[in-house]
Amino acid sequence: METGERARLIVILVLQLILRVRRNRQHRCLRVLCRRPLFPRTRCHLNLRKIALEGANVIYKRDVGKVLMKLRKPRITATIWSSGKIICTGATSEEEAKFGARRLARCLQKLGFQVIFTDYKVVNVLAVCNMPFEIRLPEFTKNNRPHASYEPELHPAVCYRIKSLRATLQIFSTGSITVTGPNVKAVATAVEQIYPFVFESRKEIL
Repeated sequence: METGERARLIVILVLQLILRVRRNRQHRCLRVLCRRPLFPRTRCHLNLRKIALEGANVIYKRDVGKVLMKLRKPRITATIWSSGKIICTGATSEEEAKFGARRLARCLQKLGFQVIFTDYKVVNVLAVCNMPFEIRLPEFTKNNRPHASYEPELHPAVCYRIKSLRATLQIFSTGSITVTGPNVKAVATAVEQIYPFVFESRKEIL
């Protein structure tokens, strides 16, 4: 593949990652599932037993001292501690994550808690993408040490770390890549950087 054509394909993959487009693998697209853990605080003590008894869609895990609360719109799951710390996961965009956290705070206010929405931050983004080819993992690992590590007895994927982006990629032989990073830009840049390396180790179609 010529350099110009390969560059255009990289641009297409990155744009689809940012826009979270889901299409068929045969059309050389990315199937992206973004999940963003975020940390809001309520600045008040929370009675977990009261939340479990009066709240909706909750699971009280008394042995570990937390409550799980699920929202349908947006579809997120919140882990709530009595200290007021909350972790929300499952959102597919920053806007959806913040809206879900505010909606969760409103639910707690309706239960009688003096909740103040504060210290909100997105701490992690997870995306899954599919390359339009399979990958020879032993060859890829050999060509990309020490950034790549492969222990097939323990895990079927190659672990590739990009320290400058604080991103970690799990690369599978099927062409599926799971990317975790601090934000969308870092995840998109990680995909752009890894593509030439996985392309060199692709399996040829007979």
